[in-house]
Amino acid sequence: MVAQSRSMVQSSGLSSLSRPATLPRANLFLMAFRFAVSGVALAAIVGTLLSVLQPEEQSLQTTASQAIAPETTTLNLPPERPLTTLQQQIQQLVARQPNLTAGLYFFNLDSGASLNVGGDAVFPAASTIKFPILVAFFKAVDEGRITLHERLRMRPDLIAPEAGTLQYQKPNSQYPALEVADLMITISDNTATNMIIDRLGGAAVLNQQFREWGLENTVIHNPLPDMKGTNTTSPRDLAMLMLKISQGEIVSPRSRDRLLDMMRRTVTNTLLPAGLGKGATIAHKTGDIGIVVGDAGMVDMPNGQRYVAAMIVKRPYNDPRGSELIRQVSRMAYQAFEKVPPPQP
Repeated sequence: MVAQSRSMVQSSGLSSLSRPATLPRANLFLMAFRFAVSGVALAAIVGTLLSVLQPEEQSLQTTASQAIAPETTTLNLPPERPLTTLQQQIQQLVARQPNLTAGLYFFNLDSGASLNVGGDAVFPAASTIKFPILVAFFKAVDEGRITLHERLRMRPDLIAPEAGTLQYQKPNSQYPALEVADLMITISDNTATNMIIDRLGGAAVLNQQFREWGLENTVIHNPLPDMKGTNTTSPRDLAMLMLKISQGEIVSPRSRDRLLDMMRRTVTNTLLPAGLGKGATIAHKTGDIGIVVGDAGMVDMPNGQRYVAAMIVKRPYNDPRGSELIRQVSRMAYQAFEKVPPPQP
């Protein structure tokens, strides 16, 4: 601005180096007028530039914030329609089984039909805890905190008995992360689970994520196999987590597909799957530590409808009535959902 003003003065023959200190009144007035005009013009130019640049800057800030913000999904689900009569029948069925405590939550994504019998009750999670751990694994993959093919070391302190094949392998062996996660789900490998928990930062980190996802009762207190049942969850927690996954929340579509593929290959199919009709498929995770048995997953019916389901039964150690109760309820729910049409638009 100084250089511009000096140039303007010199161009009008008014340089202080070539003019006397005293100027005629008319020339002073003309000089002041020219400075005023040039100042107004300069202010207008600056204002115009700011008005042009500021929206662009705001736009860039908005774009950046949108890129950083997590993707959210608006759930397009029908209102919940409790099947009250069936719920009462299930309650009576459970009541006729001494020393069994059951909790369940089912929800049909198409019709809104639902069953909730003790769905918010807290139970030992057993191996159903491996489902939310798997979700956390794929979320870490999506965020670049872990890669599918990085190699995880099976440290001696992570080796666990009761379930799985890794326990029989040489300590300090290394396996691709995706293979470890697959073993955790398909054959419920406890050593693989402890390796994934360790790689993701430990129980406290995972518990914080579970709370962020709205899982009020899902908590890891001890590594697997946790035969005392200190790790906890609720049927509704598990069902709602599966609902979120099916609706595109928490993980990317690619990770969701990998996750569901693993859960469709679960080896143990004697609980919820045993109650399904011909042609139905299920992605699920079971749990059994003797004092409790459970299963949670998502069912695709031949008629195109889909529902999430979770049921846990606390029982005397290895009492077969617990597993049979899950099969019975699964069958009752499936048959009921077949008869409830989706709401008309």
